[in-house]
Amino acid sequence: MAFADKTLACVDCGAEFIFTAGEQEFHASRGFSNEPKRCPDCRRARKSSRDDGGYGGGGGGGGGYSSGPKQMYPATCANCGRETEVPFQPRGDRPVYCRDCFQQRSPSGGGGGRGGGGGGGRRY
Repeated sequence: MAFADKTLACVDCGAEFIFTAGEQEFHASRGFSNEPKRCPDCRRARKSSRDDGGYGGGGGGGGGYSSGPKQMYPATCANCGRETEVPFQPRGDRPVYCRDCFQQRSPSGGGGGRGGGGGGGRRY
């Protein structure tokens, strides 16, 4: 079967994109019968939004680390009452602090007690 480049419209952004003969051949070799509905940019954005969880979804082990943005959760600082976001799901049985209050509470004033001097902690 001979393949020829096709111009398709993205269902998300409406932009036209080329479904190349090579891509069509690849799809056919994998048994895919549907043409892509999204342009490469929208496909990439959709994939990265799905992969935020690190462990779920698309298979392929590898330690559960994701290259996408870290999931953040809303919280209220137990010290100053300011709304903030933290990289873990607050459970309610322990206090949660904003960045400023957390740094003030840490013994070294910034390192978070992670085996190093000040300021070397992870940025959220």
